[in-house]
Amino acid sequence: MISRHYRRITLSVGIWFVTSLCICGAFADEGSAQEDAKPSGFMSFDHEGVERQYVLHIPENLPANAPLVFFLHGYRGDARGYAEMGMSRVADQNQFAVVYPQGLKDYRGIPHWNARLKLSKVDDIGFLTALAKHLQERHQLNPEKTFSSGVSNGGFMSYALVAEARDVFKAAASIIGTMSGYTWEHRQTIEPTPILQISGLADEIVPVDGRMSPLGGWGGAPDQETIINFWKELNQTKTEEVEQISKTTTAYRYGQGVNNTQVWLYNVKGWGHRVPGERQMGTHSVDLVWQFLKQF
Repeated sequence: MISRHYRRITLSVGIWFVTSLCICGAFADEGSAQEDAKPSGFMSFDHEGVERQYVLHIPENLPANAPLVFFLHGYRGDARGYAEMGMSRVADQNQFAVVYPQGLKDYRGIPHWNARLKLSKVDDIGFLTALAKHLQERHQLNPEKTFSSGVSNGGFMSYALVAEARDVFKAAASIIGTMSGYTWEHRQTIEPTPILQISGLADEIVPVDGRMSPLGGWGGAPDQETIINFWKELNQTKTEEVEQISKTTTAYRYGQGVNNTQVWLYNVKGWGHRVPGERQMGTHSVDLVWQFLKQF
């Protein structure tokens, strides 16, 4: 029999996992948007009667039909801070648009992305899909080159988007995130999709061995190796390349999949729940994200 004391410890650990998730380092109603930025730096988008916010970066003289990249913040995150991480610089250098949406608060008042979690009833798949379609139309961006990337909770959300909105989001890049329990349990409906996963092997918040607490719907997916094997098999990849990128980072690249899909895994030894930079990987995570996405 499990003691009350043990149950209290288990619950406390589960809550710690959830509250620690942060950055350390068919739509008849498309909604409407106000493209003039507010003093806060946010733009507004009405989705199903709820005012949602985002930061948009469009490089100067961006050609028509350019790619669109979503960069999603972590749990507790503020999109404006993530807009300073470097993806806008990468967008300027490579001529694509990047959007930093802002998540709504969950039941505990914490900004989040509802990647089919149990923290709220927010329809973030609906919101982000509608926002993508709006931006594609308003700024003449390429519907076939719209991608999702994100950090931690933003990585969870990116997996959920390609799992359930593959018609809109064509590839996903997860930085120190993973698949939620729900997304993993419903993986039978997922279509072949290019996937990049960047993980810290010493991450105690989103552990690579899959022991994350199921509290709130976060955990439930297996270890990272099993998840990557799922994507390899789904994409029917035929080639394998293993490269030691730096003293701490090993890259596993699987290619020549269905419709030229690829699966990349970058493991950073001794690295926790933080965004790896050039010192750890030889290139910053945001540069690697675009290096991967630009192929598709």
